[in-house]
Amino acid sequence: MWEYITLYAAIFDRMASESIIASWKKRHFKPVYWLEGPEEFFIDEILNYAEHSILSEDESQFNLTIFYGRDTLLPDVLNACRRYPVFTDRQVVLIKEAQDLKGIEKLESYVEKPNASTILVVGYKGKTLDGRTKFARTIKQQGELFTSRKVYDNQLPAWINGYVQSKGLQINPRALTLLVDHVGNDLSRITNEIKKISLNLGGRTLITEDEIETYIGISKDYNIFELLDALSYKNIQKAISIIQYMDSNPKIISIHLLVSSLHGYFTKLMTLHQMPDKNESTLKGLFYNNPNAVKQAVTALKNYSFSDMEKAVLLLQHYNLKFIGIDSYNTPNASLMKELVYKIMY
Repeated sequence: MWEYITLYAAIFDRMASESIIASWKKRHFKPVYWLEGPEEFFIDEILNYAEHSILSEDESQFNLTIFYGRDTLLPDVLNACRRYPVFTDRQVVLIKEAQDLKGIEKLESYVEKPNASTILVVGYKGKTLDGRTKFARTIKQQGELFTSRKVYDNQLPAWINGYVQSKGLQINPRALTLLVDHVGNDLSRITNEIKKISLNLGGRTLITEDEIETYIGISKDYNIFELLDALSYKNIQKAISIIQYMDSNPKIISIHLLVSSLHGYFTKLMTLHQMPDKNESTLKGLFYNNPNAVKQAVTALKNYSFSDMEKAVLLLQHYNLKFIGIDSYNTPNASLMKELVYKIMY
């Protein structure tokens, strides 16, 4: 249940950020926008639009003021907010990295009676206000308080699908898996990669693993998904081949992300093993409708007992220490990885 709650929370955050920008496009403005939380992507998206698109280029010359928290004094912010725009009916004041601005809570007096011709946008990254405080309540009354929550790994497929669809595109399950496994939850990089691919689709709307390989540089044959496949089928030759490829191309994926993905996979298999219904239709929703991933998991459940999965998780934890240099005696990562997958399989 918690997984679905957090999943919808991540999607809601994307919709909420888009809603703010959509209202600005319609020229509907509130005097204060407080953008907070651990996920910087949505905050940066809103700040970027406020900086470059609310005012025209000519209007921005006199009516756009940008502060950076660490280098800013609160009286300067207040003076900027209280002055009136020049040759237009509104001005924009941005505070970037506002979490570093000393005494920022003293903005409360301004927020209580904001200048109607000023749009104040505050980027308060990595932190959140206590919603029970008068300051937070005042922001909600006078403006908008937007909390940007972190998008976790289990939420990424749905988030990426939603983002791709918002651009009028589609992405097939295998391409989606490659993107998730290799990029991780860096939303800025994900969106940049999707934008790059979209420019090269030539009128097509479907993103496949071929585009992922060509424009992002992720091999469709030598990747995490294929390594998981090799482990699921206990194909040691295929696993060794993939490890050797990854070792020859270290920029493709970090060893720590690789181990994390394997650990997550076997942990998930342990959960699936205890489910009373393990047929493919039941598992489909748990693997984001990726038929290849479902087939892979079903095969792994047949080839590994619960104790085998426990052993794999413990091995991954043990070898993770070796990868960071504990009791590894300078053994190359590739050799350690080959040793690890062999022990998992046998």
